[in-house]
Amino acid sequence: MLELKVNNETSRLKAVVLGTAVNNGPTPSVDEAYDPKSLEHILAGTYPVEKDMVTEMEAFNKVLKKYDVTVFRPELIENYNQIFTRDIGFVIDGIFIKSNILPEREAELDAIQYIIDQIDPKKVVRPPEEVHIEGGDVMLWDDHIFIGTYKGSDYASYITARTNMQGVQFIKDLFPNKIVKEFDLVKSKIEARDNALHLDCCFQPVGVDKGIIYKSGFREEADYLYLVNLFGKENLFHITREEMYKMNSNIFSIDSNVVVSEKNFTRLNNWLRDHGFTVEEIPYAEISKQEGLLRCSTLPLIRE
Repeated sequence: MLELKVNNETSRLKAVVLGTAVNNGPTPSVDEAYDPKSLEHILAGTYPVEKDMVTEMEAFNKVLKKYDVTVFRPELIENYNQIFTRDIGFVIDGIFIKSNILPEREAELDAIQYIIDQIDPKKVVRPPEEVHIEGGDVMLWDDHIFIGTYKGSDYASYITARTNMQGVQFIKDLFPNKIVKEFDLVKSKIEARDNALHLDCCFQPVGVDKGIIYKSGFREEADYLYLVNLFGKENLFHITREEMYKMNSNIFSIDSNVVVSEKNFTRLNNWLRDHGFTVEEIPYAEISKQEGLLRCSTLPLIRE
């Protein structure tokens, strides 16, 4: 049996589900685009090809293996995008929570069922149908759970709004001893530079007391200030609109002092090194064209 344990984003990683780009299928049609960045690249003829994405994901896998992380991969589905495992489930403490994802993506959960079967069934939860929640919106910080949401009355019309307030309440009810704080995120169906698809598109903790943040990703300044007050402004690396578009806040922590980052994130990577981090740089720019990066590609199961 897998004894799950994830209490924060940065403790030493022991086991993770890493997505796969193998058998990824053809470039989606315009109507099949789930987010504005993918749409932008479909229209421009620059949508990533399978060969390049497989190369990027194997570079990620190699780094995880270097640090003796147990890496699970989804079972392959023919002609299907299975890169972003963070969307389909997440672990809080010792509980595996299946996401209520877009219905077209339900097969992705089936592809990791062999992993879920290794977990105590009493510790596997599927929220009720009205609860929308995806792992990219759920971020753990010891006694805190940060959740990205969208509070606009037009929630239902946004395919980029993935976690609703029922999702926030579900987590509050499931973990009454945690401090659950929701953040109202900026959404756009047409401009990727103004779309925080998930919370990890505009914020992520690193190390023991630091974080990466994009102020304009929050609809309410009070939400941004909550994080400034919690972490201290001097401990936050503020990214630009273009850096947010390139997914600078979507790196991944293997340990409190080891991060995997995209090799072109020069300003961020230098800041991390200046603050004592080991930065494992890999190519991931092609996968980023789908509005997801390193954190999106992972589903941590066990951290120390």
